[in-house]
Amino acid sequence: MKKGLFLLIFTVVFSACQNVEKTKKPDNLIAEDKMVEVLTEISIMTSARNFNKRKFEATGIKPEEYIYEKFEIDSLQFEQSNAFYAENYTQYENIYRQVKENLQSMKDKLDSIREVERKVNDSILAAEEGLDSLQIDSLKVKSDSLKLEQDRKLDSLINPRSIEVQ
Repeated sequence: MKKGLFLLIFTVVFSACQNVEKTKKPDNLIAEDKMVEVLTEISIMTSARNFNKRKFEATGIKPEEYIYEKFEIDSLQFEQSNAFYAENYTQYENIYRQVKENLQSMKDKLDSIREVERKVNDSILAAEEGLDSLQIDSLKVKSDSLKLEQDRKLDSLINPRSIEVQ
């Protein structure tokens, strides 16, 4: 009796799994390369939102609307394309590999920019340390005297009576 019940359940479950319908290719399928760009942008937006949610929300940017507008797609088109690619595992894996490469490339560029900025700041500090305190003080005095002279000229233009007789 138990074997018969087990066989019946097994047959029902097995036959129910046979009629899994695959997602049809949508008419307005987002091309693979564009899908990579969309998913890259979504990753960046998600990271920005997760990094500092209050600051991100203060910008007033609505991530979904921004992405749909930027790539000229709509939510239905994105969802259908995403479902289609997700069902085709190797294609979806390739898309996400490219997204990962894009993000790594952006990170590398940002790191190189930060390195250049660090070197510039180090050079500025080294140059400032190379000047002695008298040179720095004389530079400050010269800039202060120029500022005062400019202020006098502005005052004289505004009110001619403010010119001091020396």
